[in-house]
Amino acid sequence: MLVMNLLAAGPPPGETVPIFPLGAVLFPGMRLPLRIFEPRYMEMAKACLKHDAHFGVCLIREGEEVGAPAVPESVGCLAKIREWDMEQLGILKVRAEGLGRFRLEARETTPSGLVLGRIARLPDEDPAAPPELPACADFVRKVIEAVGSSRFGEPYGYDDATWVGFRLAEILPLRNPVRQKLLELTDAAARIAILHRFLREQRLIG
Repeated sequence: MLVMNLLAAGPPPGETVPIFPLGAVLFPGMRLPLRIFEPRYMEMAKACLKHDAHFGVCLIREGEEVGAPAVPESVGCLAKIREWDMEQLGILKVRAEGLGRFRLEARETTPSGLVLGRIARLPDEDPAAPPELPACADFVRKVIEAVGSSRFGEPYGYDDATWVGFRLAEILPLRNPVRQKLLELTDAAARIAILHRFLREQRLIG
């Protein structure tokens, strides 16, 4: 009921949202499939659907996805449920979409084990057109054409360094701590430069 009341009242000063710690990094614009079965997250999902609200996704710094509340990283990404289905009783399948990034300023845990976080949204990045952008955008375009557009949300921003950088961070075989650092970066040009170097080192581009 606490989450229902929180979301029904709207975001209070400082904006408080339920936090979903995961063993994965969510980026803005990324589509994330989830299987929800723990009561605390069922309550969260139902509240978000009822009030058309969002929740926060953070990479786990300490702990596990299931069981005792995990300790989340301090920078995460807001998410909104775009599709849902319950093919099996007790298991909710949803597809969430990454929205904007936030910094976790404080957190508390409800009696049910759900983490509530007071967050500050990170501002949008300044537009950038680094010289590495065309090669990186071309690589992303080829991946989307090969994998299929259903995995990636439109519109595609091949001329947007932030969008291209986040798609590369999403699809490349990177360790989660590296993905987390790329999420935390606030310089789109720097992110593109790092990922372009990785593509060159892995001989994925010429």
